[in-house]
Amino acid sequence: MPTRSTPIVNIGILGYAGVARAHLNALKKLPYIFWSAPVRFRLVGLAGRSASGVEDAALRYGFEYGTTDWRRVVEDPQIDLLINCTPNDRHADPCLAAAALGKHLLCEKPLGRDSREARRMWDGVRRRRLCHQVSFNYRFIPAVRFARELIQAGEIGEIVHFRMRYTDDSLSSPSTPHTWRQERRRAGSGVVGDLASHVLDLGRFLVGEFRGVCGFSRIVVPRRPVKPGSRQRKPVDVEDCFVGAVEFAGGAMGTLEASGCCPGQKNFLTFEANGTRGSLRFNLERLNELEVFRIEPPSRRDRGFKTVLVTDADHPYGGRWWPPGHILGWEHTFVHQLHHLVQAILGNGTVAPLAANFRDGYLNARVCDALVAAARTGRRIHV
Repeated sequence: MPTRSTPIVNIGILGYAGVARAHLNALKKLPYIFWSAPVRFRLVGLAGRSASGVEDAALRYGFEYGTTDWRRVVEDPQIDLLINCTPNDRHADPCLAAAALGKHLLCEKPLGRDSREARRMWDGVRRRRLCHQVSFNYRFIPAVRFARELIQAGEIGEIVHFRMRYTDDSLSSPSTPHTWRQERRRAGSGVVGDLASHVLDLGRFLVGEFRGVCGFSRIVVPRRPVKPGSRQRKPVDVEDCFVGAVEFAGGAMGTLEASGCCPGQKNFLTFEANGTRGSLRFNLERLNELEVFRIEPPSRRDRGFKTVLVTDADHPYGGRWWPPGHILGWEHTFVHQLHHLVQAILGNGTVAPLAANFRDGYLNARVCDALVAAARTGRRIHV
């Protein structure tokens, strides 16, 4: 159990709303879920845009101070690990500044607005003795980790097809206000960087590197209100729908859909892997389940997909949380990825290959750039 000799990791975080809340929740839960705790967290500095919001968040989560100046947190010599949950255009400068000071990094995805920016970030950390991780948290869903184990064990043979889809209805209504996500200067791309980057990362994680891509994109709502209820409109210059095809270096082919214009879909990330000996299917909206099909002898009368509830003690992360059958949620993936990073910081393993490091973030950005270029030019793009 924690003692006075238990290592202390001093935390600084940029952001306190949106996805930052999941990271803050993970900081609170990790010490007692992964007992006995490998570290103790000291919550030092929190930065955000709103002075009142920062002050409230610092009090709520127990940070020693809050500030509207991200540089104060980044440059604070006390801080060991910086968690960057800012919009995409604020990923590079704080992370590079923190890396220059020797701080470990956990950055939200996508790593950069494009591959050039992501490469600059990768170059800024690659020769430094620090741990760097990109928050592709879906790698830490037990069912996804179980799928990787089955694929690597050859349970479904050689992968032939890999289908990817990430859709929701967040942009379905024309009255949905304009945000930084609809602005290329700040976001880099639309649903490609926001949604497709997640499922593309799972494609690399489960199948391997990409060789080429092609696709089509569309801006369904070209102008959106500047704020709720406003008649003033602001132009949208990034895609809100994308459909494409991919080829993996190993020969497998795949399809990709990403859209914010699918009424009724809330967080619909799915993938299907078809191999020479079977298939796997996953749906994030049922994240505790993995559907598995193995080619059976013709005499079997119960042929078909079997739904595996990935909550038993011998499943990934089984027994760490609740008794079998008691399901986990989206927020638990952030606890798992933070624990993985902490172990790397302590020298008990490395960030990659089970988590995404900044190199993985750069390679992901290259694929996203290729998809955007393919849609713009109508050509197949080599990755």
